[in-house]
Amino acid sequence: MTHPTTQPATRPIARHVLTGATSGIGAVLARTLAQRGDGLVLLARGEPSAAALAAGFPEAQVLLADLADPGTLNGIGRRVDGDVHSLIHVAGVVDLAPVSRLRLHEWEEQIAVNLTSPAVLTRELLPHLRRTRGTAMFVNSSAGLTANADWSAYAASKFGLRALADALRAEEIENGVRVTTVYPSRTATPMQEKVHEQEGRTYDSTRWISAETVVSTILHVLDLPPDATIPDVTVRPVTPRPGT
Repeated sequence: MTHPTTQPATRPIARHVLTGATSGIGAVLARTLAQRGDGLVLLARGEPSAAALAAGFPEAQVLLADLADPGTLNGIGRRVDGDVHSLIHVAGVVDLAPVSRLRLHEWEEQIAVNLTSPAVLTRELLPHLRRTRGTAMFVNSSAGLTANADWSAYAASKFGLRALADALRAEEIENGVRVTTVYPSRTATPMQEKVHEQEGRTYDSTRWISAETVVSTILHVLDLPPDATIPDVTVRPVTPRPGT
């Protein structure tokens, strides 16, 4: 008597809209999602970065949008092809300065890229996420929990991003949209190298969390069964480092 062969279950391919895929955490996340067969919609600031993303991710849909100019995001939801199972906000900018020497354009850029654009992009993608009962994920920062000297603009944008996520979570619970904020501590990325330069400190990537570690946390949240959600998760080094 022959028995039917049981085929192993395959994970349904999900589709993700992702900002910040050209560098750091976003680049590692995009590569990891593509390698496991997920679909990608990647946002690029200009033609050079769009061409680089298209070459690196030939199966992805690449859309032009300048996060420093949130108005470029108006209507972008209509340009996204197909279903969207998650919207992942990774892109960010940072410029350190005490309040006494804060430059208006640096304040405005950090608020625009780190807070206003995620708000507009989330509004645009909400119809997609409601249809799939998908996930909106905000990759925030430990600066979204504690504001230190010289970090006023960046921390203000990240505190605001935390508030945006909390309000969205309360608003969308009945629609089945899950909302998670990830708070990585200092992570070994080009942004962190820039921060060290601004702080006048020597950059040593081995002292910080790897981008791959943060990505593994993001994937854990994305792959949760539909009966659970993780509203907030903080990623810190096992051993606290002096001066962090």
